[in-house]
Amino acid sequence: MKILLTVHQFFPDYGAGTEVLTLSVARELTARGHQVHVLTGHPSDRETKEEDRFDEYEYEGIHVYRFHHAYTPMSGQTSMVELSYDNRLAAKYFEQVLAIFKPEVVHFFHLNRLGTGLIELAVRARIPAFMTPTDFWAICPTGQLVLCNGRLCQGPSAYAGNCVKHFAETTQKGLTGSLAKWLPSSLAALLARLTQAELMPLYPHRVEVQALSSRLQINIARLNQLNGIVAPNRFMTEKLVQHGISPQLITQSAFGINVDRNVATAPRQSCRQPFRIGYIGTLAPHKGCHILIDAFKALPFGRAILKIYGNTEDFPEYSNKLQQLASTQQNAIEFCGTFHNSKIGEVLADLDVLVVPSLWYENTPLVVYSAQAEYCPVIASDFPGISEVIRDEVNGLLFEAGNRKALAKQLLRLIDEPGLTGQLSAHAQQPKSTALYVDEILRIWGKRE
Repeated sequence: MKILLTVHQFFPDYGAGTEVLTLSVARELTARGHQVHVLTGHPSDRETKEEDRFDEYEYEGIHVYRFHHAYTPMSGQTSMVELSYDNRLAAKYFEQVLAIFKPEVVHFFHLNRLGTGLIELAVRARIPAFMTPTDFWAICPTGQLVLCNGRLCQGPSAYAGNCVKHFAETTQKGLTGSLAKWLPSSLAALLARLTQAELMPLYPHRVEVQALSSRLQINIARLNQLNGIVAPNRFMTEKLVQHGISPQLITQSAFGINVDRNVATAPRQSCRQPFRIGYIGTLAPHKGCHILIDAFKALPFGRAILKIYGNTEDFPEYSNKLQQLASTQQNAIEFCGTFHNSKIGEVLADLDVLVVPSLWYENTPLVVYSAQAEYCPVIASDFPGISEVIRDEVNGLLFEAGNRKALAKQLLRLIDEPGLTGQLSAHAQQPKSTALYVDEILRIWGKRE
């Protein structure tokens, strides 16, 4: 069977959770004799000519079509917001890929930089189309459901007034940006409603307000044209239904991972001295690594070390902040860079606990499953997407997101309480394999075609 997978960014330049999941599924399907190609977006230069925004390459035997996206007018579109979720140039390229490759199934893992317009093209071509949402991007322009002030967001309000306010706060400088912080969402919603009704005179960023206020309605209408949606947990299912997705389209299936049984085959009995704490993930503000560093610094000196794995070049300003926070404990906090995903078992075997201090709802990070596979206890923010896997006091410990003192308290418990690490390790919940995950996806494809 010819299968086309899509993702917003891909290897070798990007290797976060969504990319790892897409690659793992592609490999498993290929191993079963299917012909798998990947279509990906890729951040690029604004100056690139439209005809030069497409290329192809091979990655580990998988053929990849790549669209070089940029937030600059292209193909007649001037709204930067619209270009992220309804990109006509990307859609044109997708249509060409469909004509050349002729896939029998399309499965979308992420559509940022590509746009939900691809769904309509697949439907029009009568190709069964499915989606696995790996974050909340279909609902939220940032994909994270987090406001500028760090508070959690429930999703777009009427006419996306809160999204308009968020856009103004994050993109406008000087007085406009400052005033946006005090702008009530209700007033932003009124502006969006009048703009949609064409009752407002021309004003700066009018096209962006229109794009934001239309975004949710357009995306949901397109997602409802899919043959099926594979939601990774209950919270994602609830959010999609809450914002208008037909429940009949959704099948719930937790992510699968590749498990290296040569590394850890039994629960851990005790922790080492000094206690080894680890962070593995993107070094971005919403991932909360700064919360972990602050909590670590509150621990008794010399009792623990902290190993931080992540690319410091993705968000350099934030990474510099982290390094400054850690500078007072240079011998105890180590920035270890990145590693090939095949080495994750070895990395986790070197840790006594993995900390996931996220400040957004999360969508069950793959690293949580990997830690459980290696019997590594997890301390994590108490969010639904995580707590469905990590049960407090059973196979890990939870704490209030953003609460440094609460995290430090949980870390100190593992250091001071004999046997707690072994107890949590013994109750590790072994995750689903990629092979089983692909079995479930194939069944879903078979039922909905």
